[in-house]
Amino acid sequence: MSNIEASPAELTCRSEPGRAVEVLTPRDVPLGGPRAMKVRRTLPQRDRSLIGAWCFADHYGPADVRMDVAPHPHTGLQTVSWLFTGEIEHRDSHGVHAMVRPGELNLMTGGRGICHSEVSTDASTTLHGVQLWVALPDAHRDAPRDFRHFVPEPIELTGATARVFLGELAGASSPVPTFTPLLGAELVLAPKADLALEVDPAFEHGVLVDTGVAELDGTRLAQAELGYAGVGAKCLYLANPGDEPSRVIVLGGEPFAEELVMWWNFVGRDHDEIALFREEWQAGSDRFGRVEGYPGARLPAPQLPGGRLKPRRNPA
Repeated sequence: MSNIEASPAELTCRSEPGRAVEVLTPRDVPLGGPRAMKVRRTLPQRDRSLIGAWCFADHYGPADVRMDVAPHPHTGLQTVSWLFTGEIEHRDSHGVHAMVRPGELNLMTGGRGICHSEVSTDASTTLHGVQLWVALPDAHRDAPRDFRHFVPEPIELTGATARVFLGELAGASSPVPTFTPLLGAELVLAPKADLALEVDPAFEHGVLVDTGVAELDGTRLAQAELGYAGVGAKCLYLANPGDEPSRVIVLGGEPFAEELVMWWNFVGRDHDEIALFREEWQAGSDRFGRVEGYPGARLPAPQLPGGRLKPRRNPA
C-alpha cells in the first residue's frame, strides 16, 4: 500500500486533544564494550519500564561512528532494528546473516536463548537509527529462535508519510507476527502539519522524536524525548510546529501486566533466573548457540550487582 491520501481511519479523528502526556527524557549510555558508541536511552526508566510490551528503546546518531558489537546473548525478548541512515551487518546463532538497512525491519526472536553480533559495514559513514526490544509474555518467553525481515511501503497521509513495521495504523498493516498486540511505525510530519490518527483505545502509546520537534496531544516534545499517553483514547494527535520536517517513531501495545527482571541483555522473571542465564553464557551453554563469521571474541557478561535484582513495574 502506498501513496494513499487521508485514510478513513484518519478522518474519524476530529475532536480536540486534551490528554495528559508524560515526557520521558533520555540518558546517554555507552553501547558495545571496549569500542562503545553512545546511545540515548528512553526505556526503561525508573518510573516507567514499558509501553505495551516495548521494554527498551535506544536512539543513536546521526554520527560518524563505527558500530562493532561482538556476539552477545538475549533471553525472553525480541529485538527490533530500524535504521534511518547507514547499514549494519547482522549475524546470529539461528544461522541468519542479514543486513539492516534504512526503512527495513529486522526482528529477531531470542526466547529461550540466542546470541548475535552487529557491525556497521565499510560503506556506512554515518549511523542513525533506533534499537528496540519487545518483552515476551510468560506463555511464549521460551519461544524458539526466529528472524523476520519486512520492508513496509510508505503511506501518504495528510501532512505526513508513514511506514508501519509492526501492527496496524492508518489502514496499513505489517505481516510480521508478534506475541502480544503491538504497534510500531515511523512517521515523517511536514512543517506546520498536524495529524489525527485513529488508534486502539486498549493500547498505551509512546512517541519518540528523532528529528525536529513534535507535539503529542498538545504537549511539546524535543528531539530524543519520548511522550507517553495512556490507554483509553481512540485518537493520537500529532503536530509539527517547526519549519523543518519532523520524524517520529510511534510505539504502542496493550499494557504488559507481568513483572519482569531486566539485566544486561536478559529478560527474566526473578534474580535466580537471570543469574542462571549469566552463568550459562559464561560457560558457553548451548542455550545461546554460536555466531559464525564474526572475527573476534564474544562479549563477556558483567558482574551481577551485590543485591538481588528486583522486578520492574510501571505506575498503576
